[in-house]
Amino acid sequence: MDGSAGSWVALREDDGRAYLLLRESGEVKVKGLGRFDAKALLEGYSIGDRITVGQKSLTIVDPALPEARRNMSRRAQVIGAKDSGFLISWMGIGVGSRVLEGGHGSAGLAMHLANVLGSSGVLISVESRPEHAEVGRENMERLNQVLPEFPDWHLIDGDLEDAGGKVIEVCGSLDAAIIDVAEPWGLVSEIGSLLRAGGRLACYCPTTSQLEKSWDACQEEGLVIEWAGEVIERRWVKASKGGVRPGNQPMGHTAFLLISAKVAPTEEE
Repeated sequence: MDGSAGSWVALREDDGRAYLLLRESGEVKVKGLGRFDAKALLEGYSIGDRITVGQKSLTIVDPALPEARRNMSRRAQVIGAKDSGFLISWMGIGVGSRVLEGGHGSAGLAMHLANVLGSSGVLISVESRPEHAEVGRENMERLNQVLPEFPDWHLIDGDLEDAGGKVIEVCGSLDAAIIDVAEPWGLVSEIGSLLRAGGRLACYCPTTSQLEKSWDACQEEGLVIEWAGEVIERRWVKASKGGVRPGNQPMGHTAFLLISAKVAPTEEE
């Protein structure tokens, strides 16, 4: 970021909390900071400087995915960094990948995907509920202004089972697909047919019954199960009398993840 008018900056508290500001004239209200003219507030300040706003002392930084996520609007429950990072790594998603996500919601997963796909990647997001799609679109449009590179992104307002035609039109086939809907097993056949050989399909399942049905559906479709389970996050804190210990936050369950791969059909003898 060059600090010019119209560019985004982040004001970061020392504990990691951050606030996104667009450097332009006009009064804005920023939750947690107050109401002010962002351009006037930042006049004379550069990236790396410390600034005081009200009672807060903050560092001005170039915004990236962590700052954008901390400032995202939320309506639906989002897939967080713990599960998003695991899916991206295990599924081999990176620069130039062609990815479909079913269940866009508030764009929690989509923001992580966009961060790694680069300008050569393709991301097709599908959301059946217009009120969720509206929030997700708002978050992604702002992220597009924050990231130095952004994928060819398409948001489909509709049902995932009807997305096949758009996928073929946009990119032909998929490297990866992530299904986060109430009954993912019912879509495995439709979405699996869009994968290239070697492509991967993941199901995000809050309950064990969803995991089992999705597992069965993937196997029936000829997909190979590569990984199934849950990712547990446990934070630690510094103890008041020295040392470190587990924090008081619960090791809460988010969801079970199922990752499968498309392989060539078995040769008939």
